[in-house]
Amino acid sequence: MRNLSNADLAQLLDKDIFHHISAAADGLGLDCYVVGGYVRDLFLERPSCDIDVVVVGSGIAVADALKKRLGKRASISVFHNFGTAQVKFHDLEIEFVGARRESYQRNSRKPIVEDGTLEDDQNRRDFTINALAVCLNKGRMGELVDPFGGVDDLWDGIIATPLDPDITFSDDPLRMLRCVRFATQLNFFIEDETFAALERNAERIRIISGERIATELNKIMASKTPSKGFIDLYRCGLLEIILPEFVALDVVETKNGRAHKNNFYHTLEVVDNAARTTDNLWLRWAAFFHDIGKPRSKRWDAVAGWTFHNHNIIGARMVPQIFKRLKFPLDAKMKYVRKLVDLHMRPIVIADDEVTDSAVRRLINDAGADIDDLMILCEADITSKNAVRKQRFLDNFRLVREKLNDLKQRDYERELQPCIDGNEIMEMFGLKPSREVGELKKILKEAVLNNTVPNEREPLMALLTDAAREMGLSVG
Repeated sequence: MRNLSNADLAQLLDKDIFHHISAAADGLGLDCYVVGGYVRDLFLERPSCDIDVVVVGSGIAVADALKKRLGKRASISVFHNFGTAQVKFHDLEIEFVGARRESYQRNSRKPIVEDGTLEDDQNRRDFTINALAVCLNKGRMGELVDPFGGVDDLWDGIIATPLDPDITFSDDPLRMLRCVRFATQLNFFIEDETFAALERNAERIRIISGERIATELNKIMASKTPSKGFIDLYRCGLLEIILPEFVALDVVETKNGRAHKNNFYHTLEVVDNAARTTDNLWLRWAAFFHDIGKPRSKRWDAVAGWTFHNHNIIGARMVPQIFKRLKFPLDAKMKYVRKLVDLHMRPIVIADDEVTDSAVRRLINDAGADIDDLMILCEADITSKNAVRKQRFLDNFRLVREKLNDLKQRDYERELQPCIDGNEIMEMFGLKPSREVGELKKILKEAVLNNTVPNEREPLMALLTDAAREMGLSVG
């Protein structure tokens, strides 16, 4: 976070694209401002290629004037129904919209839109840190307009709404998820009254489409510390509505003095562990769902205590249902998550016993190309607070990994080693160790490596016979 004066902002906006926008707006006599995330990220020193521009007047007219100035170097898309336009220029995407005021009906998040002032436009913004505007007109270039103390909130690390949060969230309930998402991405706290409004309006999320909810959940999951977002969603009541199966994990039962761990917070720890290792969004979701079957599999056994037998199988069966409800993809990504949930206990069982070749080879066969991701998930799943137990698991997993690498290398070499060796070649053609034997071995090896001939006896024998004839060798 840096402290920027109007002069500093003007200097940061001293780029060709902003001068072109300024000239386009001035040429039409219209006030023009860069707003929202681009301005926020200037203060936070975060790179951004998405520029939102508000025009007090026709945003489409300024976009069209900008396109004419940039010529063939730029492209423009106009959306007359929404009064917006997008100009693409190199790696930049510049969205233009006319300043507007909005009003909402209770049963819809689609606003009634009217032309408005810059003040009207800032009033309709979701959060104070997204309501910042900087003038682009030449005479006022760099002038910051911050009516709600957005810069102060950036300094304090606070997410708050510009106006009454109950109205903000009730008008457009998607903003509740955006509130949590920004707090997670930026590692900010949600201001108390804003958070209370999340709790009061949580039920309103039911009018939001699954696709839009999924987009925000994925952004939370892709953040540095996903658990922060999911805990906020839980505390305000949104998670109970969106993912009740996950909330069901927050139970600890005690019987005869024996309790099981809280699988809700354990799972979030696993997700954070995975997030420190991988940016693979769907591997992180696999970590999120890996124990989702535990509430349905929990049983009490007088000898063993609490058990969760087959929770991996039950959880794997739940994944497609949850994905379908959340409007997550039902393609290979879902199958990948389901497979990892199903297999996540296997490496742990192997690590608990003697690490045999046969057990590891079966695991490689079942996991296929996802074996390394499965190991990342399983290592993330080690959250024991017992340092000795945790180290034992880590050491055993190291042995499993070493065995995996050794077997993959041996299997790879065996797969690429022609099934006819030098001894057989010498016997077939009555040869002793010689240059001819080396040449024939090389021909077979290259054919297998280049996959021009299957590594099978009959086709290799035909290739060998032809090669021997060309070398003038007698074929028996």
